[in-house]
Amino acid sequence: MPGQLASPVLRGPGCSNALRLPDYYVLESIGLTVQLVSASQAKNLKGRPKTDRLDAMWLARLTQLGLLRPSFVPPAAIRRVRDFTRAREDLVRERTRCLQRLEKLLEDAMVKITSVVTDGLKAKSAVAMVAALIAGERDPRTIAELAKGPLRAKRDQLAEALDGMFGSHHGVIAQALLDQVAFLDRQIGQMESQAIAALAQVEESWGVDATGQTGPQAGTSPDSPILAAAHRLAEIPGISLWLAIVIIAEIGLNMAVFPTPAHLVSWMGLCRSAAQSGTRRGKGKQKKGDSYARAAAGQAAIGASRTATFPGERYRRIAGRRGRKVAQVAVARSIMIAVWHLLSDPQARYRDLGPDWHARRGNRDKKIRNHIRQLEALGLTVAITADEQAA
Repeated sequence: MPGQLASPVLRGPGCSNALRLPDYYVLESIGLTVQLVSASQAKNLKGRPKTDRLDAMWLARLTQLGLLRPSFVPPAAIRRVRDFTRAREDLVRERTRCLQRLEKLLEDAMVKITSVVTDGLKAKSAVAMVAALIAGERDPRTIAELAKGPLRAKRDQLAEALDGMFGSHHGVIAQALLDQVAFLDRQIGQMESQAIAALAQVEESWGVDATGQTGPQAGTSPDSPILAAAHRLAEIPGISLWLAIVIIAEIGLNMAVFPTPAHLVSWMGLCRSAAQSGTRRGKGKQKKGDSYARAAAGQAAIGASRTATFPGERYRRIAGRRGRKVAQVAVARSIMIAVWHLLSDPQARYRDLGPDWHARRGNRDKKIRNHIRQLEALGLTVAITADEQAA
């Protein structure tokens, strides 16, 4: 029955999303318009009889009245991209666990490489030193000479850190962990290339070149009238091209499903739930949201904090008053609001307000009064003379 509306399929609270989605995919594949609804929106009333038939009638009635709000499920093309990006993220986490196991193994052998190498065991010099230990080299000075770049200035510290009790059995375990890390690196690269190829097949993500041509490779140069979706988001400070692909894979390209930017940041869990009664306003609970999308937005916020841009200045201003965590969430929310606008209008481009935006926007007379008040609090008498050139 293609084109007809199927009633939502709700399961109990103990059933995970992974068990609901196959039902959704099957019904969607035969042409039905399906709604995936959270069970929390249709709780059974106390004292009301409960059978499968009555539940189905009750859900159909709620759907008819529009009282069930469907959850966001990306289109099939976007879901393919999302499968690759999430698989890559899971592989990255597994690689991190392997590196942590290797670091613990070296700590047990009294080898303190990570206390000198700031990049940890991901650095090429650190990997070369561990490989030398596995090969049987035990002279700390000889191993320290394998340092490259800025680490060569720390060879004495490295020699001291490498003077431990690394045995042959440690070498067997370390080699197994290094092999596992190398295997994961190859898998991560494969997932990246597959995700990029999958997004290139989505026509909505294409841009338009200056010649008017469109396609998977169009809209990648700055002079293009319409940038490709990923390149459009990559203009935002803190968002790399890969982070842009991850964000698109999580929220899709059609922003019509989020009526306003506030709906998007709320869905991602970047704001607290409302808690207001009369004149009393509570703090509200932290929403769960999409953990993958929220992690990408938080990573973008950390990247933007190191730049001389408006998001970077916003991070520093908030961090000085309320701490880094609050500043990270606030900047992540600002970035996702910009993402919503850029995806809503393909011709839009990101324009940074600049790190001095707050200074330029501030009231000059108010600043003068604040400075005078601070000086008078120190017991000084201040006389203001206007500059003729400034006047």
